[in-house]
Amino acid sequence: MRVQDHRRPPSAATPTSSRVPSTTPHRINNCPYSSVRSWGRKCVRRHRAHQHSAGASTRAPKIPVRRRSPARHRPDEALGRSRGGLSSKIHLAGEGGCRPLAFVITPGQWEDAPQMIPVLEEIHVPRQAGGRPRTRPDHVGGDKAYSSRRNRRHLRRRQIKHTIPEPRDQRANRRRRSSQGGRPTGFDKTIYRRRNEVERTINRLKNFRAVATRFDKRAYVFHGTVAVAAIRLWLRPQ
Repeated sequence: MRVQDHRRPPSAATPTSSRVPSTTPHRINNCPYSSVRSWGRKCVRRHRAHQHSAGASTRAPKIPVRRRSPARHRPDEALGRSRGGLSSKIHLAGEGGCRPLAFVITPGQWEDAPQMIPVLEEIHVPRQAGGRPRTRPDHVGGDKAYSSRRNRRHLRRRQIKHTIPEPRDQRANRRRRSSQGGRPTGFDKTIYRRRNEVERTINRLKNFRAVATRFDKRAYVFHGTVAVAAIRLWLRPQ
């Protein structure tokens, strides 16, 4: 899924926290184009989890001082079984400059469409003049994996324009219901072509060995590993 801001030039962009922590304050309020995709079938890819990442204690970890579990702790440790064995999925939101904005980590067998809304909720772009961070993009683009009534209803309720192609079965079902099926979905080919930018963002993240192959037993530790890799992408000169 892609996010577009018509009020900003395509040369400037901002990080968020995965929200990825902000590292370039002079660019904070210039978030132009963003994309949201997850790692899965077709163009997106799963994470192969090393055998050493399995076997974590069933007890929830505790922070020694605060005596509570880490914020990113998951009971399933974001480890799942897929065709390649143990795996995890990174559902990613990235801006048009091939840099991550936000991400969510789930077990490898989880589907893409239900994770679209949680990923969008992770996007928080601070404003240079202060105030509430920006959370609503101007335009969202994605592939057929994100086409669902729930996702489209959420985007319409938040008044977010979107370019998500409608699968053949959903299109046939809508036509079969006649007037009760609703109007045809809009589709912008120019915006849809820019979907490759989020694929290139994922490829850049996979250049880090600790991200391409998960060695961490705990999900919150692996989450921190991906966050550090995302920050390093933001620090690289464009």
